Amino acid sequence: MVYIRHEQLERLKEYQYSGVDHSLISRYVLKPYWWSQVIKVFPLSVAPNAITLAGFGFVIINILTMLYYTPTLDQDCPPWVYASWSIGLFLYQTFDAIDGAQARRTRQSGPLGELFDHGVDALNTCLETLLFAATMKLGQTWRTMFPLFGTLLTFYVQTWDEYHTKTLTLGLMSGPVEGVLLQCYVFAFTALKGGGWYWEQPALPTLGFPYMDFLPRDLYELDFGSFFMVVAGVLLVCNTAESIFNVVSARTKRGEPAVTAMLGLAPFFAIWTLIVAYLALQPVVLTSHLVPFVFYVGLINSYSVGQMITAHLTKSAFPYQNVLALPLLIGVIDAIGPKAQETVGMGWPSVFGSGVYQVGFMFVCLGFAIGVYGSFVIDVIVTICDYLDIWCLRIKHPWTAELEQTDRKKIN
Repeated sequence: MVYIRHEQLERLKEYQYSGVDHSLISRYVLKPYWWSQVIKVFPLSVAPNAITLAGFGFVIINILTMLYYTPTLDQDCPPWVYASWSIGLFLYQTFDAIDGAQARRTRQSGPLGELFDHGVDALNTCLETLLFAATMKLGQTWRTMFPLFGTLLTFYVQTWDEYHTKTLTLGLMSGPVEGVLLQCYVFAFTALKGGGWYWEQPALPTLGFPYMDFLPRDLYELDFGSFFMVVAGVLLVCNTAESIFNVVSARTKRGEPAVTAMLGLAPFFAIWTLIVAYLALQPVVLTSHLVPFVFYVGLINSYSVGQMITAHLTKSAFPYQNVLALPLLIGVIDAIGPKAQETVGMGWPSVFGSGVYQVGFMFVCLGFAIGVYGSFVIDVIVTICDYLDIWCLRIKHPWTAELEQTDRKKIN
């Protein structure tokens, strides 16, 4: 299947990266004192995308240890496991930050780098949510789905923002910087405490905050996991509102209708309506097989984000469709039939049932998502590499001072 048409490829040569990072931590701490030093470790022969992929390898290792020690997301792990999660995530953030610097050092900046970087980040967003849920011992429950919804929405909205404003904007409090550092701290602190039991305590009393009459008792007694979700929910609303403001302002300046852009948020919420409905109708998946289902949901979101980035780079129409959600729709329709028969006396029998065949259907959905998303990634990478005459994980045309001098002579 061809995901990028020939007429779209020609627009890749018009690519110019535009990004704004308002984070004080990255500007005054990480960039001058850490990232600028780590980048010196990598020789100029290392491709930027290879650094990105290597960083993602740390996340994969973290997920493997999670699947071994706490596949149900509610067991304490050995302290070293949490410590490795903290180190792995911090190294991922470091590698993710310096790949752009490596691209500039090697004169390899281009649209493939942005696509590759965003694609890896989209996958990591889902996986880190699982690690957070395992640390907080949220288990295979709706409590795990709440942070998943928030993190995936944040990434989707950020990409939607970039598509319409043509600029990647990171605020004072952003997920790639402050969010990752906070999660690294949570992992490290859990290792020091010896397990996730600490986070099951009421947050405010444990931190020494006295009870105040204006606070609802339920809010005051929330455990750390729930308390983090409340705070994150507030930040999610603020960041989403900021992105909407950015998009409305950008489109208004260009004389384009802002309402049209708002429709780009509809696919995300439509898909999540199906996700919630499916889990509500099939509790066996929620309570016993949530981890593979989260993998499936993560791939759905990654595919949406990947299509958006591709459309952004090729200056194409906004992609509203997502074929990976179709099996989810089938699952919901299949499960509604028996419920309709029970309530209104009219419906249809379920093909997959609610036992082993339903679990099998869910794994088929995951396999379908891996196949489609995998074909999308490979096709887009190969197409861009062939058109721009570059390699993905190696530098095909190393930059030299003589080469740049020759190019200048050709231009003059």
